[in-house]
Formats: sequence, structure tokens, C-alpha cells
Amino acid sequence: MGKLSPESLKKLLRCIKVDSRVIVPPMAGYDSGVHWIDDKWLVVSTDPCIGVPEKWFGWLLIHYAASDVALFGAKPQFCTINLLGPPGTKPQTFQRIMRQACGATEDLNMAIVSGHTGTYEGLSTLLGVCTVYGVVERDKLKTPGNARPDDLIVCTKPLGLEIAVNLALMNKALAERLFGAKRTRQLSRLVVLQSCVKEALALADVNGVHAMHDLTEGGLVASLNEMAEASKLGFKIEFEKIPVSPEAKKLAEAFELSERQLLSMSSTGTILAAVNPQAKGEVEAILKNFGLEACCLGSFTKEQKRTLLKGGRAEAFPERAEDPYERILSAAL
Repeated sequence: MGKLSPESLKKLLRCIKVDSRVIVPPMAGYDSGVHWIDDKWLVVSTDPCIGVPEKWFGWLLIHYAASDVALFGAKPQFCTINLLGPPGTKPQTFQRIMRQACGATEDLNMAIVSGHTGTYEGLSTLLGVCTVYGVVERDKLKTPGNARPDDLIVCTKPLGLEIAVNLALMNKALAERLFGAKRTRQLSRLVVLQSCVKEALALADVNGVHAMHDLTEGGLVASLNEMAEASKLGFKIEFEKIPVSPEAKKLAEAFELSERQLLSMSSTGTILAAVNPQAKGEVEAILKNFGLEACCLGSFTKEQKRTLLKGGRAEAFPERAEDPYERILSAAL
């Protein structure tokens, strides 16, 4: 499930012609690109939406790509939408999703510019694709490749919440067996945590926040490796400081997940930020205003070695992600 390996993606991108108008071209680890028109810098991101709760499909469709744009320091302003389904998809289904998407764009003060809707034989489930773009000031641009040696690695939400929330909405019986009925009801109301638009824009205004990444497909393993690769740095983090939701721990036990799978859990809406130590207090205060806690996992290092400290002992951080999202959401214990 999920993204191509960095090696496969690099091969895929080799045929793209260099264009002087493109400031940040397609690259592994970069979920947005940047180009200029006249004197403006535009941040653009596109994301699919598939295998998520239908009740929130349109909302997530907008927020996935909008979050990526915000993580680059740009306010999401405009978007296009593709809504596709298998033959037999009822018009009412598309209409419900479109109302959700319109509500999300209104909340973010975005405009829907264009799109496409249809049914196709090759599809077996709903598929949405949203492209979002917005203008960024040149000195506010943040990319995953801007981390600096000694920057703190700050995580904004516990790992695994996305999977737990979506399980509560898509497989209520299993969720209640694992988490209990009361907690399952609580989780079903936490979908909004899968967006990071508002806190990302607030963090982008902090000079000491050098880089940000969303822990989407592949979770912490994918995102931290991508930031290190893009910034040409290493890192050292402590296992005990990684915030893991209680539900993720229960899922790890129930599905016999490895440590790598636990750290690879898709955790959309969770920001990983590279922060100057002097800006730590400001970052903590901003996140507190959003009801979030700044968890410092460790720091980036000039030496390009990726280290996980566990119980005081150093070991290599996992090189490749193994996200259990699809396995968990489609399973029945």
C-alpha cells in the first residue's frame, strides 16, 4: 500500500524536463511543488482519497491536499476536484460527497475552480483526487529539505490515531472489541485531527521552524527518512519519546505488528517539524493553543546516520516503511 519506494520514484521522475519557472520540482519526499507566475510563488499539491469513511470522504479529500500546501507555508486558496466511482454509483453518493467537500472549502475560505465526475468500469470503489494551490511569500516558504543540524524533531500528535479513528467509523464492531464502546464513539468524532492546515499555517509564521512534513502513508518511518534525505542530514531520536496512541498499541498487540509497522502507521494530520532549539517555547505555545502537545523526539545531525535510541542503546532507524493501514482496515479478527 502507498507510495513508491524512493528509488522507484526517482526513476519515474527522470523524464520530467527542467523548467526555469518551477522553483520546487517533483522530488521524493516533497508532497508539494512550487512555481512562479509573474511575481507570485504558487504552492501546488495533489492527493488521492480512497478507502476512507464515506461520511467524511469529501472533507478528507479537501484537507489532504490543503494540509500539504499549508505545510509549505502557503494558505490554501483554490482547488480542483475529481470524483470517480464504479458503475452503479448513485448520483446521490456523489452529491453527498460534494456537499462535504463544499463545507470543507468554505471552512478554509477556499474556492473550487473546476473538476470532473464520472463512473468507470476499472474502478471497484470511490476514488477522489484533489489539487490545491495557494500563494506563499518567498521568505515564508518551508520545504522538507530545509532542516538544519541540531534542529529539534518535534511531533504534534500521537501516532496511529488516523487508523484508530477510521476503524471506529468503518468497522465499528471490531473497534468496540479492541477499544470499548465508549472510546469507539469518542474516536468516531476525531476525524478533524486528520487535518493540520490551521496549525501548519501558524507554525509557518515562526522563523525558527525550518521544515515540516505530514505523517501520512508510512507514518514516522517514511516522513522522518524523507526529511533527512531531502535535507542531507542524519538524526538521533529516542523511542521512549515517540508519542504513540493507546489505540495504536492495542492494534499492534491484536495484529502482532512489528516495531517497524507500529512506527509506520499512517498518521495523517500529524506534523513532524524541524525546529531551532531557541524557538521551542514559541512552538509549544502555538500548539497548546490548538490543544496539541509538542513532543520532542530528538534532533537532526550533521552526520548522516539515522539512529534510534531504545532503552539507552543505539540501533539503526528503520530504512523502509511498512504501513499496516490497509491490513487493519480490511481485517476481521
